[in-house]
Amino acid sequence: MNKKREAKPHERRRRGWLKYNNRPGDFSRAARCLARTRRGTPCQAPAMNNGRCRLHGGKSTGPKTPEGIENIRKAHLKHGEYTKEAQKERKEFYALLRSLSSTVKEIEGEACNLSLKLPRLSGKQVK
Repeated sequence: MNKKREAKPHERRRRGWLKYNNRPGDFSRAARCLARTRRGTPCQAPAMNNGRCRLHGGKSTGPKTPEGIENIRKAHLKHGEYTKEAQKERKEFYALLRSLSSTVKEIEGEACNLSLKLPRLSGKQVK
């Protein structure tokens, strides 16, 4: 009666590379972050290549050069509805629309003020 012994979760050996470029093998043997936490104790999370964990190492704080900032600005553009150019075009369009609307109202007002008598055509009055 040879039964295979089931390995408990803490006894299993992980094969292959661990996360964040730590060496393969036992998770507990990975390099530690050791950044000071808010409690003042050293962080015990596994470190990445930069020597800090994913929480304390931080990702990039963003581009610093004008070229990099422009690239990020272009990458985040989804539809362009709120770009300065689009807002300017909309503002001009609505100003033109308002002026045309007021012109149409003036013309309609003048037409109403004129009392035109239309001739009768075959007994029917044209409206």
